[in-house]
Amino acid sequence: MPIDWTGSGPQLLVQVDRNRPEPLRDQLERALREAIRAGRLAAGERLPSSRALSRDLGISRGLVTECYAQLQAEGYLVSRGGSATRVAATARPYAAVDPPPPTAIEPARIDFRPGVPDLSSFPREYWSGALRRACRDAPNDLLGYADPHGDPTLRDVLAAYLRRVRGAGADPGHTVICAGYAQGLQLVLRSLAGQGVRVVAFEDPGDPEHRTIAAILGLDVIAVPVDERGIDTDALAATDARAVVLTPAHQSPTGVVLAPDRRQALINWATTRNATIIEDDYDAEFRYDREPVGALQGLAPDRVALLGSVSKSLAPALRLGWILSPPHLTPDVARHKRLADRGSPVLDQLALADLLKSGRYDRHLRHMRQRYAARRAALLEAIQRHAPGIELRGLAAGFHTVAQLPPDADERAVIAAARRRSVGLYGMSAYRMDPRPGPPQLVLGFGNLTTAAISDGIETIADLLQPH
Repeated sequence: MPIDWTGSGPQLLVQVDRNRPEPLRDQLERALREAIRAGRLAAGERLPSSRALSRDLGISRGLVTECYAQLQAEGYLVSRGGSATRVAATARPYAAVDPPPPTAIEPARIDFRPGVPDLSSFPREYWSGALRRACRDAPNDLLGYADPHGDPTLRDVLAAYLRRVRGAGADPGHTVICAGYAQGLQLVLRSLAGQGVRVVAFEDPGDPEHRTIAAILGLDVIAVPVDERGIDTDALAATDARAVVLTPAHQSPTGVVLAPDRRQALINWATTRNATIIEDDYDAEFRYDREPVGALQGLAPDRVALLGSVSKSLAPALRLGWILSPPHLTPDVARHKRLADRGSPVLDQLALADLLKSGRYDRHLRHMRQRYAARRAALLEAIQRHAPGIELRGLAAGFHTVAQLPPDADERAVIAAARRRSVGLYGMSAYRMDPRPGPPQLVLGFGNLTTAAISDGIETIADLLQPH
């Protein structure tokens, strides 16, 4: 579809040269033909008015009018009285080949995709108000290239907030604002690689994209198993890793909480090995059984890099996150951030600082905890009613759970059968590094589903979850 430019539309890049013997009208006709044939001007796209194009090129309007008339006669342009001149629908670029029709993949009617928050609950009014205040109040010098560490106001507010809410050892001088968790992980791993780290351990099961980031950076990736008490610290100690990436507050995807003795064992390992722990604090704000577990980083700020973002609390599209960096990594992390993108958008940073300071961020979180708690309850009730033999694990926090399928179930077959019923399901096998098959399990996300959709979805696939 061509862009339907509003207003007068942008300028059109065509050139005429008065020093050439070729008449100006011929030059303009040729330039417009070539723009259409090359696909720079798409079928149906509006051209500038003759008055605007003559002004931009410094030529007479009559010459442009004659040029447009000639190209209409040749079938390149169309025009109706009182309407703009447009590229004819029949005008096609050279060697244009119709692409094969895309494979139609209907979106699932009910999608239990994990890791997606309630997108309909993004606090638009709060955010737009904070952005307006940031635009109004930001001094001019903040609109230039900013400190790659991030805006000082946000770093001050964020450090105070994380000290209070997450028990973190947060220092604004060692805080770097980044474009979400994925960039934060890249910056930390790149900095570690620059300091000689070659092997990074990851929880198994865990997010495959995070492992891919490490592999792309040339790091060796090894798997460390997770059990009901979190990452196996004895297995970690038996490796030659000098960094580990983990989710201690609510392991992703199993949902277990790292046991207290293993938290201490991790700190001892990092101190003895001169290693770094990368803590993914991805959904610690949402707990239902008790207050959130404090950040591991608070126990050893010199050994732990705490990575967080607003992707789960507000929306992934904001691409705002932070790194509480160990002091020995901060200069390299900030340098890589500067080279990556010259710093995160300052007005967005100021808006987030506004939400944190004003209490609107916490007000939103309290509202979302209630919404997710209701959806969690709806999922439990639906399972108990329609598939009572299915055990759900990891529901103490966040907005996903792990469903234990019958031992003889075929995980992939269940997912495929549900998809034919327009219900999206996701298996644990996609998160595992260990090539040996594990027990059949589903990772059910309920953050972006209404309570009615959750009940409907479970009822629709209930027979697929039962032993056969």
